[in-house]
Amino acid sequence: MSQEQLQIETGEGNCPAYFFTPDGAGPWPGVIFCMDGFGIRPTLFSMAQRLADSGYAVLLPDFYYRAGPYGPLVPAEVFASGDLMGAIGHLLASTDNHRAARDAEAFITLLDERPDVVGPRYGVTGYCMGGGIALSIAGSWPKYIAAAASFHGGNLATDADTSPHLLAPSISARVYVAGADKDDLYPPEMAERLEKALTDAGVDHRCEIYSGALHGFTMADFPVFDVAAAERHWRELVGLFDGSLR
Repeated sequence: MSQEQLQIETGEGNCPAYFFTPDGAGPWPGVIFCMDGFGIRPTLFSMAQRLADSGYAVLLPDFYYRAGPYGPLVPAEVFASGDLMGAIGHLLASTDNHRAARDAEAFITLLDERPDVVGPRYGVTGYCMGGGIALSIAGSWPKYIAAAASFHGGNLATDADTSPHLLAPSISARVYVAGADKDDLYPPEMAERLEKALTDAGVDHRCEIYSGALHGFTMADFPVFDVAAAERHWRELVGLFDGSLR
């Protein structure tokens, strides 16, 4: 296994990124890993490496690069402070689904050019904020994205012009969406709206709600981390990529 730190020129700045691979010489199918709202930190490194160890070359970009240096943030401390937006609001404001999807052009170019990555079709997965980004990348770059997953993603089908569900007609990837139970950022009516958009667009997809799991259930540094739900997420994610990228 290996971890490599990169700087990727996006056209809007230099984006720090991390590249993870399993043992061996490769090449491996490529995956873009879209972070959650707490940004780059050890938990994401561990998750990206676990995905890499399943046989993938994993690119973890820092979508907050426009905001400048930060953190690493410790979610437990931020939650305990009671001032979530004070801690990460300026970071959240520095990106959105459209800006992140534009950034993905540079990420795809990097994967295309690496001899240790199998192209030209890739996977993308995202968490919380990154769930919407992952679906937006799939809809913005259908020629290159063969599989897309969102886990406890929020705001996936809203009235905003950046809502991921509006890109459903452009998606050619297989899609898997796992929502958290009783999640204010992904209530039942939003789940239904997303499901309808994907179905109407003819997207090969599966949308599920993990009963009893709360928003952030995959994140080991969150108070709501759910071991059973997180392991289910790994089975579904690797299954999706194995079936689409190999």
